[in-house]
This record gives sequence, C-alpha cells and structure tokens, in this order.
Amino acid sequence: MAQTNSNTLVCCVVGFPLGAGSPKAKSYEATQAIADGAREIDMVINLGALKSSNFAVVYTDIHSTVQACHPYPVKVIIETSFLTTEEKIAACYIAAEAGAAWVKTCTGFSGSGGATKEDVDLMWRTVRYMGGRVKVKASGGIRSFEKAKELFKAGAERLGTSSGPQLMHGLATHGY
Repeated sequence: MAQTNSNTLVCCVVGFPLGAGSPKAKSYEATQAIADGAREIDMVINLGALKSSNFAVVYTDIHSTVQACHPYPVKVIIETSFLTTEEKIAACYIAAEAGAAWVKTCTGFSGSGGATKEDVDLMWRTVRYMGGRVKVKASGGIRSFEKAKELFKAGAERLGTSSGPQLMHGLATHGY
C-alpha cells in the first residue's frame, strides 16, 4: 500500500465473509494487512463455532487476531442477523474478554436489514462493563439521518454506511 499524506485511516477485513478461516490464517491476514498499511482490522467472528457454542474456539480466534494486530484496534463483526439474542450476548462478551476494541453489527454481506437499534442497544449493554474500552459500531442498512441518530442514541459510537452524503444532507437539514 502506497504511503500518502492522507489522514484517512486504512482498515482491512479478515476472515470475510463468514469467519470460517483458522485463527492462524486470520492472524496471518491481519499481520500482512498491517504490514501493508492498515491501521485497524475488522475480523468476522467464526460463525460456525459460535452457532455450535464452541466458545473456546471463538475466544482463541479473536484473541489471536487481537494479539497479531497489537497495538492496532480490532473490530469483531458478529453478523447479528444470523444470531439469537443469547448468541449476540455471548459474541460480544467473548470479543470483549479477548481484547477487541469494537463489536460491530454486520459486514453487509448477508443481505439482511442491517443494524437495528435493538441489536446496538443489546451490544452496548453487553460490553459496557468494560468501562468504554469496547465500543459498538453499527453497520449495514443505515441510509437515513433518522436511522443514524437512532443508532447513536442506542449506543453506537461509529457507523458503517455507504450513504454518507445522504446522512450529511440530513444533518444539515436538521440544523446540526
């Protein structure tokens, strides 16, 4: 990745789309991405292990990627549309314990409705015991200022959207 004078923070996703790669493969992907200039890593949680309640594998997967990325932050994408409430809680708790800096609603790959205020609130309530060391990123389906505002109120500290211009127009329209 070419070095530039940009203030843009480069982020790379590892384990896309379903997080099924081995912890060693994800760690390697993350290490290479950082060597190439990434300064944040988004990793897809191992959905198969999570759905099978194999929480030790989920923890090892996240922790090994976090260790490989240090000191750069890791966002764990939990793909909320595929999970039960209990699985969402488990995913957020394991990510926090494994050292993730963020929990994120989805990749946008699943084609579902994306982030919901209910999921963001649940995720925020699950990780708040970390005293702000783990944050929530809402991603997927955020196409209006109203939706963005709703997600921030629910606990998101960042949004992932392809509708930035529309959100900024809404911001201006609402007098912010």
